[in-house]
Amino acid sequence: SRPMKFLFLIAHDDTFAPTPKLLKAIHAWVDHATSTGLRLAGAPLVPAQQGRTVRVRQGKTQVVSGPFSKSREQVCAYELVECDSFEAAVEAAKSHPMATAATIEVRPVWENLAGG
Repeated sequence: SRPMKFLFLIAHDDTFAPTPKLLKAIHAWVDHATSTGLRLAGAPLVPAQQGRTVRVRQGKTQVVSGPFSKSREQVCAYELVECDSFEAAVEAAKSHPMATAATIEVRPVWENLAGG
């Protein structure tokens, strides 16, 4: 079986505050996952309140400041990884330091729709 891509959508609630220890652990995870070929890309995101939501419906564009969802949990970072199976991707997510401080949704990339 050929490797598959997965997106980790990392979200936290409004009580989250990163500690220096957590940040150091994240940097170590990123360095290791990049050097082993697991991690293809990833980055933290500015707070959802600083984003904009864009919708075009029947030719009319709506741009709204802030997140698309009013959930207490907002996406704060992403990681794009490549693994041999969904199970391996879940194991990789479990090893990410943010799994202990936030929530990581593991979503397969639909590569045949993406032209891959």
